[in-house]
Amino acid sequence: MNPDIAATALTAAREAAAAAAEVIEHYWRRGVEVELKSDATPVTIADREAEQAIRRVLQMALPQASIYGEEYGLDGERGGLLWLVDPLDGTKSFVRRTPFFSTQIALMDGDELVLGVSSAPVYGETMWASAGNGAWFEGERVRVADTARLAQASISTGNVKTLTGDSRWDALGALIRDSNRIRGYGDFCHYHLLARGSLDLVIESDVNILDIAALAVIVREAGGVFTDLDGAPPTLDTTSVLAGTPAIHAQALQRLRR
Repeated sequence: MNPDIAATALTAAREAAAAAAEVIEHYWRRGVEVELKSDATPVTIADREAEQAIRRVLQMALPQASIYGEEYGLDGERGGLLWLVDPLDGTKSFVRRTPFFSTQIALMDGDELVLGVSSAPVYGETMWASAGNGAWFEGERVRVADTARLAQASISTGNVKTLTGDSRWDALGALIRDSNRIRGYGDFCHYHLLARGSLDLVIESDVNILDIAALAVIVREAGGVFTDLDGAPPTLDTTSVLAGTPAIHAQALQRLRR
């Protein structure tokens, strides 16, 4: 991608996340009514208005790019420059008054994820990254830990419902037994911890690309490895995650391969 376009895009993504944060914090204070979408997942006025705010900023800054959002779908073509937007990832947490929700904005150039912004306004964290320019947490560059031995590793799981019925469930159990510590931070939180060296491996079996596209860029630019559970790089069809320090990711992938 042209460096000038990349710089414009990153600035726009950060501004869009800030605009969404204003909407989300407004409704966080006053509360919202909850509706159910056709797939039985919750949605609120905060989700919709936050996405609208994001789209306004992104369209103005980069009109040649398409936008694929959680609430309003695809505007434009899937090829070329494509924004991936989840305005309020973690709506279930939002409506239950727990701060584990975030705004996720990523940009794809063809098949490559080239930038990501992950903003958790109520939790008080923002991370961003762009291809070749590292990962940043509140203005400071971050890197994954240098953990190399599984016995030293801290592991976090997110949504693993599908994995419970998978042949790899026993392999996950053995992986946990051989590790140092297991937690379930979930959502944006464990990816932020991984990128800044506070965690060594993240495992999820039930995600949407909009949930994790920005986080994939952040982990990668922090020196980590981010794939699905089969070791493939993320695409628009990705539904699982194995992310970690290079050494721990390699060991976990070997154990979890079908």
